[in-house]
Amino acid sequence: MIRALLVLAALLALGACSTTRPGGYYQDDGPHDRARVDVSNIPDAVPRDDPPAARGNNPYKVFGVNYTPLKKATGYRERGVSSWYGKKFHGRLTSSGEPYDMYAMTAAHKTLPLPTYVRVRNLSNGKTVVVRVNDRGPFHDNRLIDLSYAAATRLGIVGTGTGLVEVEAVSATEAPVMASKPAGPELIARANAAEVPRLYLQVGAFASRENAEAARSNLVAAGLTPVHIESAQRDGAPVWRVRLGPLATVEESDHLAARISAQGFPSPIVAVEP
Repeated sequence: MIRALLVLAALLALGACSTTRPGGYYQDDGPHDRARVDVSNIPDAVPRDDPPAARGNNPYKVFGVNYTPLKKATGYRERGVSSWYGKKFHGRLTSSGEPYDMYAMTAAHKTLPLPTYVRVRNLSNGKTVVVRVNDRGPFHDNRLIDLSYAAATRLGIVGTGTGLVEVEAVSATEAPVMASKPAGPELIARANAAEVPRLYLQVGAFASRENAEAARSNLVAAGLTPVHIESAQRDGAPVWRVRLGPLATVEESDHLAARISAQGFPSPIVAVEP
């Protein structure tokens, strides 16, 4: 089932910095005092042709927001901010009806079909894991995926609580290829050299450059900087994106997003670029 009441408690904690614990988790969540298994030896999830879960794939509503799960994950790829969840939910039922195991390679996502297998890559260090999405969440603003403790540890984001990641759906036909090509140190080194992720908050995307300039001027007048306009293509047509950043940390992004909303601007979305 959807972890609405438990997520509500976690979100209430977000409003009080004094409740934040080291590692970016809140209240009584986090790792066990002593890890019960050697997380470094937990293998990736192996993609299979699992049938759709009997629960968790229907449209739902959390905190006044409606979500419609995707029918298929084929071609899904997105970048954003990852968080993780641990002992507070360990053993509780996930949205698909399976018990949550913080030592398994699983994850929660708002709209991917349950279950879906995804490859998650930490854009800061090139490390990758494959996880089975079997839960709904995270419902914190501007978060893309919530990883199990085991997956977050393997990616190197437990200490910081969040990370900039790329999430890509993988199918059962890719499993043999993935097994034959493990991500060794040389692959990670190439990933580090190839790109440095940059975090932005996008306030709007406009078909008119004039409207984008007006939005930029309003943000600057409100003291919301640094802000810039960049051109892009959407469905073959030009658009102008109004973005703030790049931002140094996810925490800075969260604080700036709250300021943007408090001053009456549209809620921004996270954009992660190489």
